[in-house]
Amino acid sequence: MANKRFFVIDFDSTFTKVEALDVLSDILYEGTDKKEEIGSKIKELTDQAMAGELSFREALEQRLALLDATKKDVDQLSSELKKLVSESVKRNKAFFAKEKDNVLIVSSGFKDFITPVVADFGIKEENIYANTFTYNEKDEVTGFDASNPLSEHKGKVKLMEELSLDGDVLVIGDGYTDYEIREAGLAKTFYAFTENIKREKVLAKADIEASSFDEILYSIKHPMATSFPKSKIKVLLLENIHKDAKQKLEDEGYQVELLGGALDEDELCEKIKGVHILGIRSKTMLTRKVVEAADRLMLVGAFCIGTNQIDLQACTDHGVSVFNAPYSNTRSVVEMAIGEIILLMRQIPRRMRQMDRGEWSKSANGSFEVRGKKLGIIGYGNIGSQLSILAEMLGMDVYYYDVVEKLALGNATKLNSLDELLSTCDVISLHVDGRAENKGYFTGEHIAKMKKGAILVNLARGPVVELEALQQALQSGHLAGAAIDVFPVEPKNNNDTFDAPLKDVDNLILTPHIGGSTLEAQENIADFVPGKMIEYVNTGSSFNSVNFPNVQLPRLENGHRMLHIHKNVSGILAQMNNVFAKHGCNILGQYLKTNEDIGYVITDIDQTYQPELLEDLRSIDNTIKFRTLY
Repeated sequence: MANKRFFVIDFDSTFTKVEALDVLSDILYEGTDKKEEIGSKIKELTDQAMAGELSFREALEQRLALLDATKKDVDQLSSELKKLVSESVKRNKAFFAKEKDNVLIVSSGFKDFITPVVADFGIKEENIYANTFTYNEKDEVTGFDASNPLSEHKGKVKLMEELSLDGDVLVIGDGYTDYEIREAGLAKTFYAFTENIKREKVLAKADIEASSFDEILYSIKHPMATSFPKSKIKVLLLENIHKDAKQKLEDEGYQVELLGGALDEDELCEKIKGVHILGIRSKTMLTRKVVEAADRLMLVGAFCIGTNQIDLQACTDHGVSVFNAPYSNTRSVVEMAIGEIILLMRQIPRRMRQMDRGEWSKSANGSFEVRGKKLGIIGYGNIGSQLSILAEMLGMDVYYYDVVEKLALGNATKLNSLDELLSTCDVISLHVDGRAENKGYFTGEHIAKMKKGAILVNLARGPVVELEALQQALQSGHLAGAAIDVFPVEPKNNNDTFDAPLKDVDNLILTPHIGGSTLEAQENIADFVPGKMIEYVNTGSSFNSVNFPNVQLPRLENGHRMLHIHKNVSGILAQMNNVFAKHGCNILGQYLKTNEDIGYVITDIDQTYQPELLEDLRSIDNTIKFRTLY
């Protein structure tokens, strides 16, 4: 029979994110000159005690001497600490309720503020071991109970000797005093808890480093809030994705690596091994070869609007969900289009180049207002429709053409043929997507059909426009100007050189694919895409996925959630439910959505399951991927 297992858990910087006396110092001296001075002294004494450089009693006496606290202040401290419980502890609240008889809080802090915090997690008061304050008749803190062994040097060791627990003891903490329990032979394992702070001297003594409570439960095969510790989820972000995205994913507990440029196919095939989440922008080509080389990949985030750089079919075939940012940089692209249209209509690029050559050309020749001019938009999606609104506000007459029926906004006019749009408009702005059939979409023949003296703007996709024909039209004077932000072949990073495919044209704007590159857009994308990634990992929700059936799910409380991705063939759901029935599982909820390629089933069950259940679900024919969330 297995030994009984006890969990001895520290409070400060383990159960909570902070050292409680540091927070008490902030409460007492907020808004005064003393806050920084005393706070710094308190922290220094705490660090010395936690690293074993100062006896605990000496550190405790010195810290309390700096704090003029009352019982009311201690109560306020408890209220603050309830907001500062460690994230992985909060995630695993069910563990504490289940193991309430076997969880002990052993702290050199004080029961006065610890008990109200841990009681919310079902921890028994008799299992809370900590110091206690002494008070005078005015409820002012005067010191501590010196008879308590936890106020002494090696106090935790003395307490554990007195308790003499009969079973395997696992100690979880961030300080040297926690390690001393293991050193004294009173614990089987010491986990150095590093979710909130990493003390190298303590880490050097640990049996296991645990960057979250999930890792501890995973290591002992205990049911937990997630099926896989978040700290073991590896994320690879390429192309200098905004630092806020990296921070958001790291705050969730993931391991995140950020690289500045794109990788070619062979480089990415090697780098993607062991990666669970991949984040890319427009230059990284996620081919079938790369997807097949990925041994852990479950989702891809495109930190941009388009997904033509991703083999969506390969991702679908391998059960990899893809998310993008279809709206986050729309405004940035539209503003750039408006700005370029105005600059080109006024011949500003030509005038700037003339000034660089020492030419003074103060003339209105060829310079026009945009008011009253006709703007033709090809592709009336998120960007094209918003461009329509802003252009109309500037006084332009707006026309658009789209192969899909789209409702006109404002006073825009839908034209039924591309030829009519080209022959009608003074400015043509391209906003088609990057699907394969749009490669070479806008040819020399289309350019020839544009009005003489018209302007072309391409902020869509590089392969869309035939650039040789555009060069000829600009040099011949058929077109008065052009703005090109995207190119058929672009450098992988900013250190590579770029040989511009359009040259020797004065009224021309060339930019390095920066249509969506504003701080606002990148911050929006860095918030939206990681949010979808985290939601998919945490709940299984595929809402807004580019290639998966869209399912939006609530979080599940007090149950287990299982995700089954399979080829879209008949009979899978029946087979799954036969498996659940075979293992006596009570289904709390079940969600099924399909598209032409795959089916996605999410099942919530209400009881502890055996490993055989998972194996039976994985072995169902036509299963692509299966995972449990919690």
